[in-house]
Amino acid sequence: MRGDFVEKHADTACSEAGSPPTYRQIVAKAVRYLTAHHVPDPAVAAELLVARLLACGRGLIASCLDRPVPPSHVEAMRRALRRLAADEPLQYVLGEWDFRTLTLRCDPRALIPRPETEELVTRVLKFLEGRSNPFVIDVGTGTGAIILSIAAEFKGPGTFWGTDISPKAIELANFNADFTRLAGRVHFSVMDGLDGFDEPGLADVIVSNPPYIAHDMCAALDPRILRHEPLLALDGGAEGLDFYDRYLGDALNLLKPGGAVFFEIGNDQGEALRELMTSYGFSNIRIEKDFAGLDRYASAVLE
Repeated sequence: MRGDFVEKHADTACSEAGSPPTYRQIVAKAVRYLTAHHVPDPAVAAELLVARLLACGRGLIASCLDRPVPPSHVEAMRRALRRLAADEPLQYVLGEWDFRTLTLRCDPRALIPRPETEELVTRVLKFLEGRSNPFVIDVGTGTGAIILSIAAEFKGPGTFWGTDISPKAIELANFNADFTRLAGRVHFSVMDGLDGFDEPGLADVIVSNPPYIAHDMCAALDPRILRHEPLLALDGGAEGLDFYDRYLGDALNLLKPGGAVFFEIGNDQGEALRELMTSYGFSNIRIEKDFAGLDRYASAVLE
């Protein structure tokens, strides 16, 4: 029943009696439709959909708003609106999303890159300042957003690896490496954590945005997340700490003296993770907050 409602109203949102609708009219109707279906930030979503159709940045669509919309764009807009009304994330509907300086392919093979993770990259880049030819490993790379951004923004030679247990995620990461012209600088491998690296003292940095949501909390996630993003990248076990508990020992062994680990963490995990990292022999542990004032980042430098 809900599907019929969505189909009918998506058609209405893109219809205009008489002459072909303009992009301005399409945007206005799409905003009303998305608002009625409780889609977040409806104006932003509508403008981004139109920008995608026009193959231009959102800031450039103003000059095109009074043009008539060709039938192919009307139909594409209808399909996109139906998907959004069915709770599919905007990033997957668009098929791409900006992360720092890069535009990345986004689809259900990997978690959607988020603004908090951009700040994780900032912390890694700051740590790498002044280092020559660093070896950096991103565990649970997903789209490749973290390691691709580090490789793109670090000035100078280096070795950059992304690993993921999901072959589909690695396919996506490799696509993004090609798409961003970083394929010759970043390497990706299907791997369970750090299992493929066995040389002690190899890495300058090990970074990860791992699954850190406690298992019992996953069911309470926004439907747009729960129904569409990979649970493997979200569920961190009973307390959300399974990843850290499994791989901290490996990370400690792989880091060279003066190397560091950087993690994104749950907003209630700061002290628990500090204790866990201490138990594995890490010191100089820092728990830092995100823009909302919540615990979000953990790091430690190996003396």
